Amino acid sequence: MKALKDAMAAGQRVFGFNIRLTRTAETVAIARACGFHWLFIDMEHSALDLETVQGLCLAGLAAGLSPLVRVPEVSWAARVLDIGAGGIIVPHVETAAEALAVAQRCLFAPLGHRSLSGPLPQLGLAALPARENMRRANEETVVVVMVESPLGVRNADAIAAVPGVDVILIGSNDLSAEMGIPGALDDPRIEDAYRTVIAACDRHGKQAGMGGIYNHDLMRRYLALGIRFAQGGGDSAFLAAGARARMDFLRGLPEATKS
Repeated sequence: MKALKDAMAAGQRVFGFNIRLTRTAETVAIARACGFHWLFIDMEHSALDLETVQGLCLAGLAAGLSPLVRVPEVSWAARVLDIGAGGIIVPHVETAAEALAVAQRCLFAPLGHRSLSGPLPQLGLAALPARENMRRANEETVVVVMVESPLGVRNADAIAAVPGVDVILIGSNDLSAEMGIPGALDDPRIEDAYRTVIAACDRHGKQAGMGGIYNHDLMRRYLALGIRFAQGGGDSAFLAAGARARMDFLRGLPEATKS
């Protein structure tokens, strides 16, 4: 869905709704009603299967939300794109060579080596000539690589220079763990990593993304550095927060008095 790329290119912030727990199109409708811009459909840390992912992707396309799927590894990319994903998110990318392999799996020739299938859901299942089908798919597919280690941060400039990569998404929690400071997302070293990745993306006309940070003060801090692509939260966290708030209220009610 080219609208997501256009929004980022225009300098707009776009926030994703994480789907890891829920399975139905109603979740997509909730994300749309709440104003989210894209879906983070997580196959790396969930039991979501391909048929469920396809249903979520088709619901996202119908709702005008770009469905981006985090795959367990890059070999899943083409199959997930064929069933309706608007883009692919690949975790644990550390080098330009790995980023290039991701882009080539996700894009058709001449930019990559993705195998040509039939009409694509992302293009309305239109029976387009092969050349037009490939060109439009390449224009609209969002290729996201996740940097989640100090090595990946050090290689951010080379990764951002890879043709076909649109976004470098910082996996903040894994990065902090790899740095030996698990969960310390306010540590200056994390902010330095953000600045390094953002600068690399700016030099090469790419987008830097924020992943795994949901504390409001920290979100405000890192967004202010120039992030325009960010996870906004997801189904399991929102469900737990809502349930916890309700139980806090109920426990705080005074006991009924007996007459």
